[in-house]
Amino acid sequence: MHELSIVASLFETLLEQARAHDAREVTRVRLKVGLLSGIVPELLASAFDMYKKGTIAENAVLEVETVPLEVRCRTCGVESRNANFVLTCPSCASVDLEIVQGTEIFLEKIELEIDERASGKTG
Repeated sequence: MHELSIVASLFETLLEQARAHDAREVTRVRLKVGLLSGIVPELLASAFDMYKKGTIAENAVLEVETVPLEVRCRTCGVESRNANFVLTCPSCASVDLEIVQGTEIFLEKIELEIDERASGKTG
């Protein structure tokens, strides 16, 4: 289950950002996960829930957006989304395709609860 190691790495980033902004709490984390990343969103969410206990992110909500597979045909240049994993160009039937998106994992957003008095900000 490599989702656990991904979450461990994610928590290093969360804690680093929380410290950098003097945050009291991490409230929301948004990830983009490619359809072909090899990551199972349900396992990622389960690992996140296990890992967050007793941390600054204990009450955080994890949002996972699945990024569809998008390919570009090297023969005719057509870009297409492909949900059925049939890796042929819908325009010319070539199999010479380049993956444009769908293999990534990306930390899109972290929401933090910050004590504005402690950070020196006034309203």
